[in-house]
Amino acid sequence: MPDYGHELMFGTFTTPSAKDPQHAVAIAQAAEAAGLDAVTIQDHPYNSDFLDTYTLLTWIAAKTSRIRVAANVTNLPLRPPVVLAKAAASIDLLSGGRFEMGLGAGGFGDAIKAAGGPDLTAGQRVDALQEAIEVMRSIWDTSRAGLKHEGEHYKINGLRRGPRPAHEIGIWLGAYKPRMLGITGAKADGWLPSWEYLKTPTLAESNAMIDEAAIAAGRQPSDIKRLLNIGRPAIGASDGAFLQGPASQWVEQLSELILEHGFSGFFFGGDDPDLLRVVGEEIAPEVRSIVSKARAGAGTAAPRRSAVLSKRMEGIDYDALPQALADRAIEPGDFRYEGVRHSYVWSGRPGLVIKPETAEEVSAAVRYARAQAVPLSVRSGGHGISGRSTNRGGIVIDLGAMNGIEVLDAQTGLVRLGAGARWSEVAAKLGEHGLAMSSGDYGGVGVGGLATAGGLGYLARKFGLTIDHVVAAEIVLADGRIVRVDKDNEPDLLWAIRGAGGNFGVVTAFELEAYRLGDVIQAVQVFDGTDMASVLERWGALVEASPRELTSFLMAVPGNSGQGPMAQAISVYAGEDRDAAAEAINALGEAGPILDQRAYLTPYAGVVAHPGGEHRGGSAVIRSGLVDHFTPEIAARASGLLASGAANLLQIRSVGGAVNDIAADAMAYPHRTQNFSMIAAGSRGQSDLLDAQWGELRPLLNGMYLNFETDTHPDRLLEAFPEPALSRLRALKRRYDPDNVFNMNFAIGTEADEVRAAE
Repeated sequence: MPDYGHELMFGTFTTPSAKDPQHAVAIAQAAEAAGLDAVTIQDHPYNSDFLDTYTLLTWIAAKTSRIRVAANVTNLPLRPPVVLAKAAASIDLLSGGRFEMGLGAGGFGDAIKAAGGPDLTAGQRVDALQEAIEVMRSIWDTSRAGLKHEGEHYKINGLRRGPRPAHEIGIWLGAYKPRMLGITGAKADGWLPSWEYLKTPTLAESNAMIDEAAIAAGRQPSDIKRLLNIGRPAIGASDGAFLQGPASQWVEQLSELILEHGFSGFFFGGDDPDLLRVVGEEIAPEVRSIVSKARAGAGTAAPRRSAVLSKRMEGIDYDALPQALADRAIEPGDFRYEGVRHSYVWSGRPGLVIKPETAEEVSAAVRYARAQAVPLSVRSGGHGISGRSTNRGGIVIDLGAMNGIEVLDAQTGLVRLGAGARWSEVAAKLGEHGLAMSSGDYGGVGVGGLATAGGLGYLARKFGLTIDHVVAAEIVLADGRIVRVDKDNEPDLLWAIRGAGGNFGVVTAFELEAYRLGDVIQAVQVFDGTDMASVLERWGALVEASPRELTSFLMAVPGNSGQGPMAQAISVYAGEDRDAAAEAINALGEAGPILDQRAYLTPYAGVVAHPGGEHRGGSAVIRSGLVDHFTPEIAARASGLLASGAANLLQIRSVGGAVNDIAADAMAYPHRTQNFSMIAAGSRGQSDLLDAQWGELRPLLNGMYLNFETDTHPDRLLEAFPEPALSRLRALKRRYDPDNVFNMNFAIGTEADEVRAAE
């Protein structure tokens, strides 16, 4: 039996004594202090001298910070799999991914019946266990709709799945007999026997049965971890004890089990803190050292599971991934994949997602991706309304782990932000120093995507766009070089990334000059939209006439379900002068018949609070344009988009003010005369109607903000970057990315490149 390369695990096999309720907790804490990896608890619900194992595991998880917890093993007949799956996922979420599922078919049949459990034969209990594994994994798989299961032992009709655990919970089976060993090989993630019960079949025979069943099921033997309980009878000087003699002898015996029999985990019984200390501080480090050297010499790497290998996609040489990125890579079939495949409104199915943590790792990822015959997308936060931060069949470099937020100088406001930080986190951190930075309207947006495109936020009219405050950046270029750009170093590149950054490399960090800001006043006003064109026109005029401290966003929706069309203005007054704010906000209330109005004094961080939740994808058709003034004609056509059903949402953001104080050629975002940004969102089924009506509106618009546009036609580039900006960008593209590596986010190439991209 070979060494499979699994991560080593040392832990306890603890008794949940009710006579001393805190004993098991103290053992767990002692194990964690000794550097052990897991605490596992016996599960015998019918034993009046035992605490309830799952209640105890929850309590232990709360009283520890690092150590993993598991039942060893769960008595399935007394724990229905639906409830068990939800309990397991709950502990895992609450503990930050520290729960594992030790599971058994249930011994002591008479005790189970006495406790009210089902009257099943041993064979029926094994059948029920197979079903239970399927049910639990189905509940944890929240990528699909309601669960239906029609089995011999469990019947489920339309149960809503979830919650999804924090990590992929391993199912370890306590198995000894051939049929259970076969199920272990075919379905489980781990084998968890006790040394003293390994008699017939023997250890070697049992391992062979597991391997044979795994191969027959289309799996690899390495898919199953081999874990071992070593109870007190197996430790010491008594005849037949497994571990005897000095610590050095234990080290030799355990190392042999790992390197020659494929084991990777050991749980020691006896509830002895001194034993745990010796294991954690003396034995485990020596075993790890011996095994690490042996694996290095043999070239043994951590195994990739069959479920992952079977879903690899064409065009990607997975084996060529640099070793430094191995722990950063997420493939289809990996539990983490569902959380990284999509963006906020776009569904994706990339062949590989890489989550680097340093600029050097980003460089390695770029060089690797260049050698693959698939698309490359770059993601900071994954909001990505334009849909370019994911793909199908390609590679995604996800910067979410590069989320540092550092205030370099609180007096001048100089801050350094990692590209993967979220703007809600940035607002909270800056607020601690009395600073702020305008950053859109959604706290879950990542820094990188916004700070390379514009940043149309709630402070724009007072302080300008986000990019207006970027003074330096760290960027990984297409050839893998890591460069700093500022006014003295690569100033042309600094010009380009402020507005068209996605075309020139992977920006990993930004330096910005934040500004002083205390509390702000946020107002919400809801208008009757029966005469929507009038509301739009009046609101636009009132915003232009308002003081710069006021920035307002208007969302308009058509009527439905017996409710008429409405428009909601969310406005922020960037100052604490309540009288001036009230005057400005009340004036804006004249935009139309008002249905509701509220105002709050809040820190800016309260305006961009992050709602949480992972991205679940979807699809969107969104058209984007910039507007100088809301003329009667523009207002009428925009209102018509809603009334016709071409769009189900209009969002209009006020800009102007400080945004227009910047020269048009100061950076790659040249739009410095417009007062509004407008988007229209519709469904795929109505895309032709939306395009037709937006086409009639387009001649009245003046440019476009690319982050809000899903149409990739080359004409959109000239709307986003009117000459001479586009020609300058094309020249810089030839200098910094001549092979057009970064070509997913409205790629700037030669005119011929752009025409081909549209075909």
